[in-house]
Amino acid sequence: MRVNSEPTAESKPPPAQPKRHFGWNFWTLNTIEMWERLAYYNLRVMAPIYIMQADNPGGLHLTAANKGTIYAWWAIFQSLLPVVTGGLADRFGYKRTLGFAVSMMMAGYLLIAFMRDVPGVSNYWSFFIAILVLATGTAFFKPSLQGSLAHQLTRENSSVGWGIFYWVVNVGAFVGHFLPSLFLLKGWFGAPVNSPEAWRNLFLASAVFTSFNLLLLLVFKDVPSGASKTEGLGRVLWRTLTNIVEPRLLSFILIMSCFWLMMFQLWDLQPNFIADWVDSAPMARSLHFLPEGLRKVVVEETARGPMIPQQVLLSFNAFFIILGVVGMAWLTRRMRTLEAMLIGMCMATVGVLVAGWTQSAWVLVLGILCFSLGEMMTGPKKSEYLGLIAPPGKKGLYLGYVNIPVGIGVFLGSWIAGIVYGRFGEKANLALRYLAEMTPFGEDKPWNGDMRTLEATLGVKRTEAMAKLQEVTGLDPVAATQKLWDTYHPHYVWIPFALIGIGAAVALWLFGRMARKWQDMDA
Repeated sequence: MRVNSEPTAESKPPPAQPKRHFGWNFWTLNTIEMWERLAYYNLRVMAPIYIMQADNPGGLHLTAANKGTIYAWWAIFQSLLPVVTGGLADRFGYKRTLGFAVSMMMAGYLLIAFMRDVPGVSNYWSFFIAILVLATGTAFFKPSLQGSLAHQLTRENSSVGWGIFYWVVNVGAFVGHFLPSLFLLKGWFGAPVNSPEAWRNLFLASAVFTSFNLLLLLVFKDVPSGASKTEGLGRVLWRTLTNIVEPRLLSFILIMSCFWLMMFQLWDLQPNFIADWVDSAPMARSLHFLPEGLRKVVVEETARGPMIPQQVLLSFNAFFIILGVVGMAWLTRRMRTLEAMLIGMCMATVGVLVAGWTQSAWVLVLGILCFSLGEMMTGPKKSEYLGLIAPPGKKGLYLGYVNIPVGIGVFLGSWIAGIVYGRFGEKANLALRYLAEMTPFGEDKPWNGDMRTLEATLGVKRTEAMAKLQEVTGLDPVAATQKLWDTYHPHYVWIPFALIGIGAAVALWLFGRMARKWQDMDA
């Protein structure tokens, strides 16, 4: 008699119910992420101004090239180290790794606050060393938190879960955008407005916000990674490095690197561009209905009149994402992840061009809206995609790979932006160039065309360039800014970034078509 090896209906176990609800750990992890992002964006949104803005009295007054170098190495440490730290988080446990990461980030913020005052250390090296400590902590933080989060999600709730996570990220970012206005414009804690002391208070605030996560880790229940706990460190590192060279995975990472190269310029280049060129006076005047105390937070008195600070304008990005990202995640939950990302790439590219091609704050916000819609479709989906295709026991490893495109993109983007903006976009440098090329002041001071020699040739510092231009030409700050815009067209600096975004979209379209043939890469 042939025995049927298939279980009978009565003997079959009941089908597992899909996990649709999120537990305590999920919300704890999201709260930890919120505090970390609040601290991070409190720094990040103002770092371009602190590093190089010529007209900020308490800043470091470094060059665009200096800023590009700092940002490039910041990206290397923060985003490429997770290639290694993701595997280490799987091996040594997510909770332990998170505790180490939070401690390192606190140390980084404290060093940023105080290393400027160390005798014999230049402004460049004090900030550079401190930022690398912060970046190293972040490199351990991201894969351990996201790897732990991936274990809380299933295919049924993954899209909405990552959407919630991205929403929380932007809640932290949104609040972090307004803190600079309080510390720098209002002069809290007795520090003069925009003074070195006010900047120190800003960085100390980030250290305090980060410390809250040490308390949250006390109530976090660690999640088994599924990885071997006896595997040697060398083996972990070897597996991490060999896994990434899988051609299809590597292709995806390189495509996303190009996209992030363009995308990050909204936060790394746009702050300086807004401070230099965007006229937000009409928007500022339209806020006359706000209470006086609130109006002082969102309106800043400048040489060009009342303006909306760049950090407030850029907060629209986080604001739009807070309003729409969970809904967007729900709408795209049945879409192929790669298809949703492609649409998002195209929208973000259009947004970057619109936001960078104008002096109008209203048009800038429209560009940020378009960019934000694209980011909602691309940002959460990249984590979702790698979380879904990750083999068992490799969630932290694969979520560590999420950060590689950011690292490569920001490294190359910062280098490109440092060169391009310093030569063709920075208002202080263009003011010096105008003095050399277009005024009698420069006639007896022959200039060799090298932007690096302008200060020495003219005998005028970058921090004094606009004042000297106004003196020589008789123009007021508004007219002088417009003259430089009309003469040198600084908005052209956005063209190379937009072209890179278009190239990334085309490459992702081709990758998506191929992924349908690869069962393990189609999600």
